[in-house]
Amino acid sequence: MNVFTLLALAIAPGLAIALFIYWKDKFDKEPRKILLISFFLGVVSTIPAVVIESFGASFSLSTDSLPMTLIYTFVIVALTEESCKFFMLRIYAYRKKEFNEPFDGIIYSVMVAMGFATLENIMYVLQYGAGNAIIRMFTAVPAHATFGIIMGYYAGLARFNPKEEMKCLLTGVIYAALLHGAYDFFLLQNFIPGMTFGAIVSLFLGLRFSRKAIRLHQEGSPFRRDIS
Repeated sequence: MNVFTLLALAIAPGLAIALFIYWKDKFDKEPRKILLISFFLGVVSTIPAVVIESFGASFSLSTDSLPMTLIYTFVIVALTEESCKFFMLRIYAYRKKEFNEPFDGIIYSVMVAMGFATLENIMYVLQYGAGNAIIRMFTAVPAHATFGIIMGYYAGLARFNPKEEMKCLLTGVIYAALLHGAYDFFLLQNFIPGMTFGAIVSLFLGLRFSRKAIRLHQEGSPFRRDIS
């Protein structure tokens, strides 16, 4: 399979999810320029994440033992990646006047997450091929979307609740990192047979929460009354 086909397979799921979330923003569409910049910032966020993860791996913080697997997946990978994505969300879209309803936290966070996931996906697919692209299309990329929705849900709460702003923002990062860490841990651990299934359970729980989070912020939109 040629490189252009592999790139298309790698890019398609992230764009499809980004468009789906954009469609879910029913009452007050966000400017495309801010969405595109958020997506690009998500791409950029992979750089510090890769550097930090490589640094952690160089100290044998990988998957050589169960404790190291826990540290590697939850801290070195999950917390690092979600913190990098959160940083990009916080310094750009979160500050914009266009962020004017709770649902905007979800859409901007997902744009960042899909930027990150798309570049990550390209790197994996070019290395491991089309089979990997198909698997990640239904697993890793949607998983990153759920992490983004979780973070964005709480960012939406934080933006319009100044007294609880820092608490909500921190909650979003922690919950996203915990789900991300669980997903990666079940995939990478090789100490307990059959535990890989836990990654599918983690993804299912993330999708279930995501669906509820989207509905709650849609129902709470201050622009909902403008749509008859």
